[in-house]
Amino acid sequence: MYKNLEAEMVRENVSRKDLAILLNVRYATIIDKLKGRYSFTLDEAFKIKNEYFPHLTFEYLFEVEEQTT
Repeated sequence: MYKNLEAEMVRENVSRKDLAILLNVRYATIIDKLKGRYSFTLDEAFKIKNEYFPHLTFEYLFEVEEQTT
């Protein structure tokens, strides 16, 4: 899970749909990636960071919090 990324999306008013459009993927794919079912590729992660969060570090945005089940 990408809690920092999702928190910053809320702060900056960036929607999941915005990410889907930016990365040219289905909305459901973004949901799966944000929930940790699949990982963002390095290219996708840099594209998100550069487009919407240039003021934040890559490490902070894409810090992964392991799911506990």
